[in-house]
Amino acid sequence: MSTLPGYDDVVAAAARIRGVAHRTPVLRSRLIDAQVGAEVFFKAEPFQRVGAFKFRGAVNAVARLDAGQRARGIVAFSSGNHAQAMALAAQLAGIPAVIVMPTDAPAIKLAATRAYGAEVVTFDRFTEDREAIGAALAQDRGLTLIPPFEHPDIIAGQGTAALELFDECGPLDALIAPVGGGGLLSGSALAAQGMAPGCRIIGAEPVAGDDARRSLAEGRIVRIEVPRTIADGAQTMAIGDMTFALMRTHVETIVPVPDDALVAAMVLLAERMKLVVEPTGCLGLAAALAGGLGLEGRRVGIILSGGNIDMGRFARLVSEHGAA
Repeated sequence: MSTLPGYDDVVAAAARIRGVAHRTPVLRSRLIDAQVGAEVFFKAEPFQRVGAFKFRGAVNAVARLDAGQRARGIVAFSSGNHAQAMALAAQLAGIPAVIVMPTDAPAIKLAATRAYGAEVVTFDRFTEDREAIGAALAQDRGLTLIPPFEHPDIIAGQGTAALELFDECGPLDALIAPVGGGGLLSGSALAAQGMAPGCRIIGAEPVAGDDARRSLAEGRIVRIEVPRTIADGAQTMAIGDMTFALMRTHVETIVPVPDDALVAAMVLLAERMKLVVEPTGCLGLAAALAGGLGLEGRRVGIILSGGNIDMGRFARLVSEHGAA
């Protein structure tokens, strides 16, 4: 395992990505405050470049490559948001990129990744191993593999979203972030170390993909089958060694969220805040709305991690939710 990143690495990442990644807005809703019973501050990463927080880590990781690595290019694997982020970060840096993506990734994410100039290699997420495919491409072509979460520069870069949130809002009592592989949650925890040491760090993941919750409960990394959930950004089979180590140290709890609660949160954000947020991005709000976290009367940050969902799928999910 590589050396774990720390708060100073998040600060350094913020300096590296400044002027390339957007400083996204922090948004409020009096209605949602009333429903949660707290002051809620939303870090709106749908307004980030490529529509998700993943661009932060991608830019930081690409900025850290040496001249030889840049000349040969990079390879990454992702269900969508890391794919787009790495493709754009590589394009901006003028380096080649190969992205391994599942055949059932949202069409909007596949199209965007290709539009950013990357070569896309597809695979079946239920029968093939994306890590093995990525490693083989790296070996065969001399590419540098940059995974979606198990990488110190990726973790540090993702932590810049929380760093900005604390900078704008001051200390918070709790911060809730989605969990797939754990890069965003781990990075957020590192940001809190320096900016708000007393802040409770809470993760939220799909009920069908509760490997992170089980891993923390059992004290070991639990590997599961590919989760069948609408939260495609959290369909990971296991967290990484680095993210597990950081979460064990800094994360208080991880809340499992059912898919219908994600759709309800999508509807709430669209109707009340005029925000289009993908299912994975709604995990934190859905966890807060479920109650039981002791958030009443507190100042709570929630990271809305991304907004990459095509309107056809958004309409179908909302329609099905209304019919139910």
